[in-house]
Amino acid sequence: MPSTHTETVDKYLEAIYYIAAEGEVVRPGRLAYWLSVSAPTVSDALARLKRDGWIEIGPDRSVTLTESGRSTATSLVRHHRILERWLTDVLNFDWATADIEADRISSSISDAVVDQIDASMGSPATCPHGNVIPGRDAPYGVLVALADLEPGLPATVRRISEVAEHDAPALLSMLAEHAIHEGSEVVVADSDLGPGELALSVRGEPFVLSLDAAQLIWVETG
Repeated sequence: MPSTHTETVDKYLEAIYYIAAEGEVVRPGRLAYWLSVSAPTVSDALARLKRDGWIEIGPDRSVTLTESGRSTATSLVRHHRILERWLTDVLNFDWATADIEADRISSSISDAVVDQIDASMGSPATCPHGNVIPGRDAPYGVLVALADLEPGLPATVRRISEVAEHDAPALLSMLAEHAIHEGSEVVVADSDLGPGELALSVRGEPFVLSLDAAQLIWVETG
């Protein structure tokens, strides 16, 4: 049976959950980058997490959550996403600040308080970036990365990747600056730009985004 989890354990479990949810294989190097710590620090932490029953480590050094690890990580992610929604929708924080503040308080706030906050907002399905709150159904259908959208085809922004939230906070700020958010209508313009760039039309206004960034934004067509 896993031991009582600490703030450090929480950070690792949440990071593993987020990385795996984006379809990546979780490895020590990725965790070191995600958590901004050294490789030896990650190795020591993973050894303790495995010893305490939170994770499994494969022969290829891939990291997966055990049943207890996934249960705890799911609870942490639920807290974080509900708090983000509250911070943006009720307290009017911007995306990037809400993510930082939710990260600070999500592991210390009780389930009872989060449940009350959640109920007061009508139990939203997603965080402000469109990522589904665990235990709820996605309020959208099949999504495609904005980078792969055909020119001229209208689409609606539905989700910003957790990788963008963590690895590219400047992207969140830039999107907020241009009022691009969950529900925004976008069209890829058929335009000649430099390699690695994507021309968009947002509410009829031109906007240029890097292809790397566009891979982290998911849209729904039709």
